[in-house]
Amino acid sequence: MKKVLIVEDESLVAMEIAETVAAHGFAVVGTCADGNCAIETAKMQQPELILMDIRLKGEMDGIKTAERILEYCNSLLIFLTAFSDKYHIERAVALNPLGYLIKPIRKAELHALLNMAELHRNDTLEGDLILDTHFSIESKTALLIKDGYYVSLTKKERQLLRLLIENKNGVVSFYEMELAIWPDKIPNDSTRRSLVNRLRAKMDNRFLETIHAEGYRLLSTTADL
Repeated sequence: MKKVLIVEDESLVAMEIAETVAAHGFAVVGTCADGNCAIETAKMQQPELILMDIRLKGEMDGIKTAERILEYCNSLLIFLTAFSDKYHIERAVALNPLGYLIKPIRKAELHALLNMAELHRNDTLEGDLILDTHFSIESKTALLIKDGYYVSLTKKERQLLRLLIENKNGVVSFYEMELAIWPDKIPNDSTRRSLVNRLRAKMDNRFLETIHAEGYRLLSTTADL
């Protein structure tokens, strides 16, 4: 099921779009009315598809917001717009969107683009750290990729993954992990293990090895990372 983020500053329009997207079988992971909300939600949820209104409240329009999001996510874009001028079209085209919907939005056109998104899969998406034929990691952004799709990670899961990447030739000690992820309050063992187990599960219970009485390290079934 594809995860969808809706960025639209008209609440009724956003609600109607969300209902149509959900009825199509996609999961709406967030609705935002401004660029800052959209960027933070995209970082956390890693949506496969974003429906982005070009005109937004705040300092960033939808195109600028999409540019920022694409620094963190490899999402498909569908722009929602009442604009048809050359300036906005050229800026939007530069981001290689899946398509455009002209307001007022017609459900048949939205369903057609959702069908296109459903068939789309980014077979070329692969991180620079290869774990095996299914999993890889973008080391710069600490994003986990499985079979051409980004895996949704929480903030703390990404912090842990980043630590493992930075120490890819060694062990991340319990102390290093606790200091980096919980700087203001040392967690109990259960909290630490819970975080590790969640990340391990998202990696199909592979690649994350526990070193007894020391910490954790990242493994690869291919050549050394």
